[in-house]
Amino acid sequence: MNNGKTMEILMKNAVNVFNEEELRTKLNSGKSLKIKFGADPSRPDLHLGHTVPLRMLKVLQQAGHHIIFVIGDFTGMIGDPSGRSKTRSQLSYEETGKNGQTYFEQVTKILDPSKTEIVYNSEWLGKMRFADVIELAGKYTLARIMEREDFSARYSNNQPIGIHELLYPLIQGYDSVAVNADIEIGGTDQTFNLLVGRELQKDYGQIPQVVMTFPLIAGLDGVEKMSKSLDNYIGIDESAEIMYEKCMRIPDGLLTDYFRLTTDICEAEYTDIISEDIREAHKVYARKIVEMYHGRDCINAAEDRYNSIAAKAIPDNIDVFHIEEYETGIIDVLVKTGLATSNSEARRLIAGRGIKIDGITVNDFSVRLKGKFVICRGKNKFIEVRMKMI
Repeated sequence: MNNGKTMEILMKNAVNVFNEEELRTKLNSGKSLKIKFGADPSRPDLHLGHTVPLRMLKVLQQAGHHIIFVIGDFTGMIGDPSGRSKTRSQLSYEETGKNGQTYFEQVTKILDPSKTEIVYNSEWLGKMRFADVIELAGKYTLARIMEREDFSARYSNNQPIGIHELLYPLIQGYDSVAVNADIEIGGTDQTFNLLVGRELQKDYGQIPQVVMTFPLIAGLDGVEKMSKSLDNYIGIDESAEIMYEKCMRIPDGLLTDYFRLTTDICEAEYTDIISEDIREAHKVYARKIVEMYHGRDCINAAEDRYNSIAAKAIPDNIDVFHIEEYETGIIDVLVKTGLATSNSEARRLIAGRGIKIDGITVNDFSVRLKGKFVICRGKNKFIEVRMKMI
């Protein structure tokens, strides 16, 4: 992959780059760059949200650059306070080490293992003397640390902040010094920590790393960021059957982001599918994700299992309702079939996740329907709708 194409892909997907001109200069330098990515070992199972920056690492890897995957086994004993409203539970050194061992197998579903270096930050942080820690702490002021939104919010709300948490951005930033990173990639929730690393490199006489942040995708609830702790995630190590079923539950309004950020399907292709048939778009996405993480041979079995479960959820001998239109919107269908008494009630039902089409929860007021399908309100109101065919 040439530098121009690499730059194009990175800039298309990045939320922020600090800074773009430095990135262009480094990519055009002809050097094999050191690309740092840090992983928190508190939860060793990776999900599709993690794959957003990992896929950008793959782009850089294919361009000939060296990926350094930093497992935060030492920082895991502190617990990253990013986005936290309270002090995070600390892990033991044994726990962080054990969790870190599972990462490599999972990330190499995306990255080339022969071109990926995995390191543990206990290798350098565990050797620091207290005098070294004091020197590191002297590189930053309390005022700058308190610029972090989560710290300032907790302080304003009189919630406790441990001194060890204040050290976390410095310790993570020092990882960039230890590996002498040229570029660091992470999610937008890590922006502050990544920029601390950039500043510390200057203090230690290194050329500062370029920082690139990428989007956090919302989970299956459509509200919070994807997280295992919130049980709104699609794990890349889950079975093909579970993965397919979860893909079918992605909120309609988020499907474009999922296609763009987690697959290589071209924009023109997935936007056409989404606008034409949202249910089929879910199936296309589910098949692609299963193929990426389990192989093409697993698609049919996963799809058959999903269809079987969806069919069993629909009772026999349900009412049939004919609509003499080729295509119409979900709101119109709900009112015409009597499942909603008005447009406003139809919207309330959809907002409350009370409407399913062929077993898939509807999340979007603008869904267009055609052909034959079963629409369900709640748990026991089913109607088969047959629309006019061309």
